[in-house]
Order: sequence, then structure tokens, then C-alpha cells
Amino acid sequence: MNTPIQSWQDLGVWIVGASSGIGAALAKELAHLGARLTLSARRLEAMQALGIEGALLLPLDVCDQRQLEQACKAVAMQAQVDVVIWVAGIYRPVSTAQYQLGDMLEMTNTNYLSLLYALEHLLPYFLQRSKDPGKHSLGLAIVSSVAGYRGLPKALGYGPSKAALSHLAEVLHLELSQQGIGVWVVHPGFVETPATAINDFKMPALISAQQAAHEIVRGLGRSAFEIHFPLRFTRFMKCLRWLPDRLYFALLRRALGAEYAQAKQISNSKA
Repeated sequence: MNTPIQSWQDLGVWIVGASSGIGAALAKELAHLGARLTLSARRLEAMQALGIEGALLLPLDVCDQRQLEQACKAVAMQAQVDVVIWVAGIYRPVSTAQYQLGDMLEMTNTNYLSLLYALEHLLPYFLQRSKDPGKHSLGLAIVSSVAGYRGLPKALGYGPSKAALSHLAEVLHLELSQQGIGVWVVHPGFVETPATAINDFKMPALISAQQAAHEIVRGLGRSAFEIHFPLRFTRFMKCLRWLPDRLYFALLRRALGAEYAQAKQISNSKA
């Protein structure tokens, strides 16, 4: 399993997706714990507004491969990063009735393909650093979502992109943990962020971004591969993964009730 991160003091940490939500909350918590921070996001002003003294700010569009290459080189040369926390992502509710290819591709590019671009540069860096006998803890934490566990309504673009992230994290963990490089996957439930503010339904077990950041930091201090929270919600979602398909679909349709019936009616009217 992973080597737990027992101390963040003077540990070089690169948070990608640090301008708001979980990423911003993580930046504040890790700064308090003494980490040397490098922060990346598209909005420089939002990162500056965090007021984290000494943090290296690298504005970055994760969908731009050239920018990613330059950022990876910068963190390797200037920041001596030990841990990368990949939070970058976007969320838009998409159902079959409102299918837009542009939204689907944007979520896939931002949530999944961007990490593939980054790994082209991060993997050689981590593998080289792992040979250093005096190295700090090395690791990659990938923030996915419980939406990647099984198919969910209105998650036509978001869910598959997060499922891909989770699968990728498993493969990376299998190969890198043997070389002293930790890989964690983070599966949050509903977190109060600008992204989830657009939801028009009640979000069960909703927690704050600060609570999410605390859970992630606590999880990185353990050896387990998966970090999931809040437990009262994620344990239920885990149970759903083991249900036979017929029972899972029936339960979900029953839970959705009128909303599912309305979506089905709209879909039939377009046929």
C-alpha cells in the first residue's frame, strides 16, 4: 500500500485546480501544516485571493498541452515537488434529453485527458526522484468522485470521466507503489462548491469544501489507496456497486420517481 504522509512540513506540494472549492480549501489547510505550495488554476486572481504567503502561483489551463508541459518543468526545476494533488475538473449535469457533444468533450478533456497529458512529464520526474535515497515522501493524489462508481442520472459526461480517473489511479498504484511512489484516489460525495451549486436537486450528506480538504489530508496520512467521504453516504454508494444490474436500475428508477418518468417522456417525444 502507500507510505502514509506523516508530516507536511517543508514537503513540496503541487495542487492543480486550486482556485476554488476543494483545491482552494486544500491549499489553505496544507499551508497551515507547513507545506511548500505550488498552486495552479486558470484564474490567477482567485489564487492570489487565497492569501497564501510563499506559494508559487502557476496559472494553467489543464487542457492546453503546451502549458502543462511548461508547468511540469517549472515544478520540477523550481519547486522540487514531492506530492501532486490533482483536483482539476468541471461538472455539468447532462442527461440524454439535453445531450451536447461540446459539454461531453469538455468534461472528458478537463477531468481525464488533462491528467494523461501531465503524466507524460510527471511519470519520468517521479521515477527519477524515487531513486534518490534522501527523498521525501513521493505521491500522486487523484480526486475522482463517487459518480464514477456506477451510472447515475444526469452524469452522462461527468460520471464516465471520473470512472476513467478511478481506473487510471488503480493501474498507477499497482505499478508505482512498488517503487516507493504513493498513489491515492479520492472519492468525495456531494461537496459544497461552485460546481455543485448548479444542481437543482437535494444533495444528500452535503459537506463543505473545508471538511473535504480535512478528510483528504487525513486520508493521505494513512496507507489505504482509496479516500472516500462522507462515510454515511459513500458506504451506501459502495453497496450499490455490488447489486445486480436489474436490481440497481429498478432501485434507482424507483428513487427518482416522477423525475425519471418525465425524462423518459421527453426522450420519447424526441424519437
